[in-house]
Amino acid sequence: MRGLRQLTWTNIKLYLRDPIATFFTLAFAPFLVVIFGAMFGNDPNPIFGGQGSMDVSMPAYTALIVGSVGIMGVPITVGALREHGVLRRYRATPMHPLTFIVADITTNLAMALFGTILLVGSGILLYRVKFEGNMLSVLAAILLGGLALLAFGYLIASLAPGARSAQVIGMLVFYPMMFLSGSGMPLEIMPESVQRISTFLPMTYMVRLLRGLWFGESWGEYLVEAAVLLGVFVVCGGLAARFFRWE
Repeated sequence: MRGLRQLTWTNIKLYLRDPIATFFTLAFAPFLVVIFGAMFGNDPNPIFGGQGSMDVSMPAYTALIVGSVGIMGVPITVGALREHGVLRRYRATPMHPLTFIVADITTNLAMALFGTILLVGSGILLYRVKFEGNMLSVLAAILLGGLALLAFGYLIASLAPGARSAQVIGMLVFYPMMFLSGSGMPLEIMPESVQRISTFLPMTYMVRLLRGLWFGESWGEYLVEAAVLLGVFVVCGGLAARFFRWE
């Protein structure tokens, strides 16, 4: 446990020294709150079931933060560690390989939660966004969605031949998902064709689950979304474990 704590703390410090990772995790979503809040405000809107634009954007932007960490951050970080021989040296130490994986997952989830706190804080401060759900249920949904999207990112990192290719693949996956899943802009204002495409994207199901729980609905109403995210975690996690390379 001591080695796990030390490695996790080291990973967090290294994460914060990366300006790109720090921006997308901690600053990008609050930046969107400022931009789109200035454009659309947060007045109740029938399109959003009587909620304001920023109200429904909070759970969506939370999924965006988790997606940026999992799909963009993980492949780049793991690919770079492999190319520089860090993973090979980790494996040569007495430390169990699982310790590295757990520390990395813990670091990414912790940073995503920190980014979510900054996001919600900016939404409350600027637009008095509403939260009507159960905090523990929302945290559980963030954890489930985070594990699913992190597993997706580890699969990319396992299959990509190098850090540069992992970065390109991560961007090619993340940016369309951001615009088409409802995490960047609400799907209600998107064309029907985009809404149909969104059903094939795992981030869409995280947005739906978080949004429902955010406004007080129960897990029982989102069993499909939870099942899809669990399936993504199991399938991508299993494939990532099968093809993961330490060097």
